[in-house]
Amino acid sequence: MKCTHTIHDHNCHHGWNNANVPALRIKPGETIEFHTVDSSGGQLHAKSTVADLQKLDFGKVNPVTGPVYIDGAEPGDALKVTLLEFGPSGWGWTANIPGFGLLADQFQEPALHIWTYDARSLAPALFGPGGKVPLKPFCGTIGLAPAEAGQHSVVPPRRMGGNLDIRDLASGTELYLPVEVAGALFSVGDTHAAQGDGEICGTAIESPMTIAAKFELVKNANLLFPRFTTPGPVTRHLDGKGYEVTTGVGPDLMEGAKVAVSGMVDLLSKRYNMNAVDAYMLCSVCGDLRISEIVDMPNWVVSFYFPRLVLE
Repeated sequence: MKCTHTIHDHNCHHGWNNANVPALRIKPGETIEFHTVDSSGGQLHAKSTVADLQKLDFGKVNPVTGPVYIDGAEPGDALKVTLLEFGPSGWGWTANIPGFGLLADQFQEPALHIWTYDARSLAPALFGPGGKVPLKPFCGTIGLAPAEAGQHSVVPPRRMGGNLDIRDLASGTELYLPVEVAGALFSVGDTHAAQGDGEICGTAIESPMTIAAKFELVKNANLLFPRFTTPGPVTRHLDGKGYEVTTGVGPDLMEGAKVAVSGMVDLLSKRYNMNAVDAYMLCSVCGDLRISEIVDMPNWVVSFYFPRLVLE
């Protein structure tokens, strides 16, 4: 779609810092088309191999395009960001990176899957023999500069947003971010073609794309954390054939999540004669971790939902 402004991917940075010079200054109500780099910072490409993964410079990962100064934004306000449209590139990657991910202790060897998909139709992307993953483009990292001075890593999510990895920050969603500095200083990146809730192996379908967004201010909103509104159903692209579900039960939610995911990796590996690491990466791009019960002390229930339509 036609936007008021465009910011190209060379206007990117690798850390949150309220001293970053704005790449653009806009008024509330204006729109911007952002050109993003994939989360490897351009170090991986459509013909990359595991050898390229092993050479990653982690100082260059997760770049975000921006920042944008919004006139009139002040601490205590909320920046309303309406995600209007995504322009996917048609390729992406998913990786198991040693030392990273929910089951890092179980999967210590690097693995890489390169995806290709139709950027126009967004037909399900193929994975191995018979796998078809429905696509839902969204931005993994989206946020504002923090009030604290200095450089802050892009990797962890923060009060003002950042690396949220919420797969429902997709087209049509309205996101509200708490403003901590004058001008808000908005940046976005880490775009994904698909991801399950939890992004369990640490990567989704990492895919460069463009994002069209509109910016408005809500004065004196005093948000503690980000919130968002979706334009409609959020799982319909996965619901068609139901789900296989594994659970973890115990007093520790993190341990419960690990047990639930390990159970699904084991189920998929045995049922479909799939390498365990491939099942792990596939779960990351289309399976959902959910807290099913958190009141019946001393044990809580974590469930992992895998959509059957991906492999049936």
